[in-house]
Amino acid sequence: MKIASKLWLERNGEKVFGDGPLDILRRVERLGSLRQAAAEINMSYSQAWDLIRGLEEKLGFALLESQTGGKAGGGSTLTPAARDLVERYTLFRQEASLELERIFSRYFGDFSR
Repeated sequence: MKIASKLWLERNGEKVFGDGPLDILRRVERLGSLRQAAAEINMSYSQAWDLIRGLEEKLGFALLESQTGGKAGGGSTLTPAARDLVERYTLFRQEASLELERIFSRYFGDFSR
């Protein structure tokens, strides 16, 4: 037996950030492109774009800075606010997981398997 959980951030009862958005932002950071990040998870670019715009609206700040094509090509980078959100949410998830494991062990550590 093990503990399983799903956490996300809400504002006014509406989900504003969780593991899915975290994943796509990490991919954008690694790949430098929303289009490539979306392709990696078999999401259309328009779906990814809509997701990002919806999150920005709910959060109240921009997540991506986009550069249009040209010689060097286009791309996307995370805004400083998005980097901060990714870092804080990652640390929060890590700490929450450790704490849940500790609590689980206290109550179920000796539970027969």
